[in-house]
Amino acid sequence: MASALATVVIVGRPNVGKSTLFNRFLGSQVAIVQDEPGVTRDRFERTVEWQGRRFSVVDTGGWMPRGSELESKVSRQVEAAVRDADLVLFVVDATVGVLDDDQAIAKWLRTSGKEVLVVSNKIDSDKREFDKWEFLSLGLGDPYPVSALHGRKSGDILDEVLIRIPRRDGDEDELDKKNAERIRADSRVPRVSIVGRPNVGKSTLFNRLVGQDRAVVHDMPGTTRDSIDTVVTTPDGPITFVDTAGMRRRSRVDDSTEYYSFVRALRAVDESDIALLVIDATEGITSQDQRLAERIDASGSPVVVVLNKWETLNADQRDEIDVEIGRKLFFVGDAPVLKMSALTGKGVQKLLPALQDSIEQYHRRVPTRDVNRVVARAQQQQPAPGGARVLYALQGASDPPTFTLFVNKELPSTYLRYLERAIREGFEFGSTPIKIRVRKRSD
Repeated sequence: MASALATVVIVGRPNVGKSTLFNRFLGSQVAIVQDEPGVTRDRFERTVEWQGRRFSVVDTGGWMPRGSELESKVSRQVEAAVRDADLVLFVVDATVGVLDDDQAIAKWLRTSGKEVLVVSNKIDSDKREFDKWEFLSLGLGDPYPVSALHGRKSGDILDEVLIRIPRRDGDEDELDKKNAERIRADSRVPRVSIVGRPNVGKSTLFNRLVGQDRAVVHDMPGTTRDSIDTVVTTPDGPITFVDTAGMRRRSRVDDSTEYYSFVRALRAVDESDIALLVIDATEGITSQDQRLAERIDASGSPVVVVLNKWETLNADQRDEIDVEIGRKLFFVGDAPVLKMSALTGKGVQKLLPALQDSIEQYHRRVPTRDVNRVVARAQQQQPAPGGARVLYALQGASDPPTFTLFVNKELPSTYLRYLERAIREGFEFGSTPIKIRVRKRSD
């Protein structure tokens, strides 16, 4: 489905500064930037606002006319992005001049039928402006000089983008912007992050849910570097799915690119309403799977456990992993455990109903009278030691559900866990984490 906003796609061979320009447009370090080729592999889309107008910008991996299987998949991602583009920014490196790969990309873009703006990057002074003219040989019009790293003339590029892109329904002018932002805030779409160790099938599941090959999938750990989000329309309303980089122990994060991927994956979990923990069923529940589950639990997000590649296990292996789930992931409580194959799609149909149940529980509000009824019944069945008791209870917040207990004296931690379990069972919160806060009040 076409975007409501005009779409600008940034392309070029690897390591010419595409992600740096993308970050410059956004005004923040959103895409991972590293001085080595191949850091960006998936399409990465964000909304940019300039001079009161909004449009989508898509960062892409380096397009390669030849290369490995992974590089070919990255190139196909670039080609798919260009097909949906209203304007293509072709980034070249002015410090090295025109290379054969630049010529190959230019030849492809000339046949694409898309409007192209050549961006001559790394021109950081007036003295170097003359270097841009070498790129006239690409046959795509006058190059525009810019230094994405230092921001030099990036505003001029944005002005030119506004001239060339069409105005769409979603492209608000300054008068409508505040009202549109309020409407967007009122209709918040649930966020579901897909997390797990490298190479367990997260991107394959993401593509299955999104319904297109949006993330690059390759049988090599660490293919996904940035967190990628896509809104999917479901029968129960839209859901934002976030594909994250594979998360390993910090001691094994051996370069800065992987470190920032790790940080952004953790941030995606913290900002999500629910997390899908994808586990490779053929490897069982590893210690790293346990650590990831603990990290999700600490964030306060509900978790749905996905045992991927289930179809490859025999009966004995399936029985063994069922035992491992109860023994190694006991702390996630009643979290749904779904057994499926992201590659073939078998069992994936169970996922959306499980997500809807968890999202509904996460946002759920319980009337105060019902909270007090459940707490009073629990106290009647098992009074607290030492004359301590809950005088009054209410739900103070949701996302996750948070309950405040007003007590006459301090309650033992074991009794608080008892009341938490009573509330969870009384209102059927299932796997959703709930928080208990205690305030002391005199009679």
